[in-house]
Amino acid sequence: MNGFTLNLWPGALELGAPWWLLLLLLALLPLWPRRRHTLDYACIDWLPADPLGNALLRAGRIAAAIAMAAAVFGLAGLAQPATEVQRTGRGAEIVIALDRSRSMDEALLPKGRQPSIDTTAEAKGKVARRLLADFAERRPDDRYSLLLFSSAPMPVVPFTQHGDVVQAGIQAGGIGRGLSETDIGRALLAGAEQFDRRAYSGSRILLLVSDGGAQIDEAMREKIRRALQRNRIAVYWIFIRSALSPGLNADAGDGNIPEVALNQFLKSAGVPYQAFEAEDPEAVKEAVAEVDRQQNLPLDYVERIPRRDFSGWCYALALLAGAAALACRLITRPAWKEEVQS
Repeated sequence: MNGFTLNLWPGALELGAPWWLLLLLLALLPLWPRRRHTLDYACIDWLPADPLGNALLRAGRIAAAIAMAAAVFGLAGLAQPATEVQRTGRGAEIVIALDRSRSMDEALLPKGRQPSIDTTAEAKGKVARRLLADFAERRPDDRYSLLLFSSAPMPVVPFTQHGDVVQAGIQAGGIGRGLSETDIGRALLAGAEQFDRRAYSGSRILLLVSDGGAQIDEAMREKIRRALQRNRIAVYWIFIRSALSPGLNADAGDGNIPEVALNQFLKSAGVPYQAFEAEDPEAVKEAVAEVDRQQNLPLDYVERIPRRDFSGWCYALALLAGAAALACRLITRPAWKEEVQS
């Protein structure tokens, strides 16, 4: 026999093994009058009234019935089924594409400092992860998806609003060492396709965090362009500039500069696009803060509430009610039986 759902206002209760409910009839036994509770006397008018004893006797019976009923519901698997709740907040659906290539393990040095002099500078990837973690913590209403990429995109976290999952995924980007190759084209396509088959509910962002670009062939460019336009995605690129990079504002006619070529392609992709060029940790922080300020629009989303199992609470109630029934039974135990036995 399969479980079924009891639709009770304001929510629903689910029984995983409903056949245990047949035992609920046993909970009536403590309430049934029993002959051993009656004594035959010719006249009992001279006996004093005992309201406390009678109340304890009734309380013990009710507690015993509650204990048996609670145990039965625990065995039946009483639970609240998983549900989906429509909510409205302010924020966006954000896909974070974080570069995990080997160059991101290099130090991010402020202007004028040399690697041989400054040995305390943080790695570019570490700075990016720290600031992205702060960014996600400040925007709890956003829904995040995270993928890492080097030679290939690596999905880490699907769309979720659970902050602890997002934070764990961001920190996981620091495990191990990156690869020497970087395929931003496949990463952009994978990030844009994260929105496929998702209902449009508000602002959508593809946040690219990388310290370099890549040459993308025309076929891949067309796939990326179509995916971005189809899903109506705004692209933000936090370009962590390396010491030897000429930057995004270099001569656009020089096709040998990958980041310049990528910047020009994204400008022509037909979707909202903005690049932030960061040369030091403070510049990266300002770029992340600017994205935070720009994307704070109303957002409709569906929150999935996981199944809640109430079996443990049922067993706890059964234990407490059983203890109360036993206490009432010991208190109201007839003293005359002890006298007769002695």
